[in-house]
Amino acid sequence: MINNYTDRYIFVLLNHLVMTKAEKTRQFIVEQTAPIFNTKGYAGTSLNDITEATGLTKGSVYGNFANKDEVALAAFDYNAEKMATAINKAMAEQATMAGKLLVYADLYRALLTNTLHQGGCPLLNTATEADDTHPELRKRVLGAILNWKKHLSALVIKGVESAEFNQKVNPEQVALTMIAMIEGAIMVSRLTENESHWDLIMDSLKKNIKQLS
Repeated sequence: MINNYTDRYIFVLLNHLVMTKAEKTRQFIVEQTAPIFNTKGYAGTSLNDITEATGLTKGSVYGNFANKDEVALAAFDYNAEKMATAINKAMAEQATMAGKLLVYADLYRALLTNTLHQGGCPLLNTATEADDTHPELRKRVLGAILNWKKHLSALVIKGVESAEFNQKVNPEQVALTMIAMIEGAIMVSRLTENESHWDLIMDSLKKNIKQLS
């Protein structure tokens, strides 16, 4: 079991060293195309975009992936994992459950300026596009959202058990409200091109978290 970030880094490094040439090529394709899929969407990303970003031929791309669907799914997984890693790293620096929950309000703001993740939130982007048009992508996003809810609920439960939060707090309600406010704030702020809208909504979220005590 990997217990700290140094161990994780060593694990990733060793894993990279033992990767086959084909695995390295697949990973390269995913890393180069993930920002494009997150920015332009599944429908908006063409094979030309993929070959241009990777410098590979169509034959090389499809020699590693059966079709664009497989590239898109792998790209979503990569984007979601990248986000999760940044969040978990920031949470590890917080001692309280409230502090860990507040990480989302602070960290997700960087999505508005693409300084945290190019293209914004991969969950919101992909959920909007894949709702009716791509069942497999929709399943991926649904799984990510449910895992997010599970993770937030677990933090709230720990807060209740440690008496940091009120015993009457409903963990699932808190988790769903946080997800809705965060994703809603991203959508409104991007649509209006006004980051102050994000700040206003996050002020409400922070108040909600502080009122859990």
